[in-house]
Amino acid sequence: MTVKRPENHLLAALSKAECERLRPHLEAIEMPLGEVVYESGRPLDFVYFPVTSIVSLLYVLENGASAEIAVVGNDGVVGISIFMGGGSTPSRAVVQSAGRAFRLPAALMREEFTRGGSMQHLMLRYTQALITQMAQTAVCNRHHSVDQQLCRWLLLSIDRLTSSEITMTQELIANMLGVRREGVTEAAGKLQKAGVISYRRGHIKVLDRERLEQMSCECYEVVRRETSRLLPEPAKH
Repeated sequence: MTVKRPENHLLAALSKAECERLRPHLEAIEMPLGEVVYESGRPLDFVYFPVTSIVSLLYVLENGASAEIAVVGNDGVVGISIFMGGGSTPSRAVVQSAGRAFRLPAALMREEFTRGGSMQHLMLRYTQALITQMAQTAVCNRHHSVDQQLCRWLLLSIDRLTSSEITMTQELIANMLGVRREGVTEAAGKLQKAGVISYRRGHIKVLDRERLEQMSCECYEVVRRETSRLLPEPAKH
């Protein structure tokens, strides 16, 4: 297939030579809402570069309870254990927002990574940014209110989408945050009453981003700043 100008920021930031090598092997796929991209402990056959979709990385407990540890959108890649050497991970990856992605076989990803070129440096910087997001999420979930957690989650999500609207039920958001549904309902109600969002039948639209940032905790800004520092603007090939 021909992929002239990838809309995933990592793919777009690769060198021309790397793009030429990967281009024939990148497969454009649809990512349906709720699809499990990979399961805990199972080998990964592909890495995924989201374009218009968002994938949630979740830890799932034995009793079925779960909590989101990071979100990956057009800023990143799903399946870092393939090039980090682990081959699998204890987390689960689930499509949070339906859309498109590019898929690349694991063996080709490892081969390109071990060349030691700009791909390797870019993926290592992305991994550092992802670790920052995971660490900040853990701190946020422990020390900040559900209201602040919801604001952070909404901001991280819309940053990785082409619009300010998210299709997501309150129950699913509660599962992502690892909190009670009633807490999300109350927090979303406050945001709607303040004119920051509109919520209707599983559709959330951010109306006032500036106010949403003000109502969020510092965790969002830490992740945003570190991601911006580590990852370059997409290159045009």
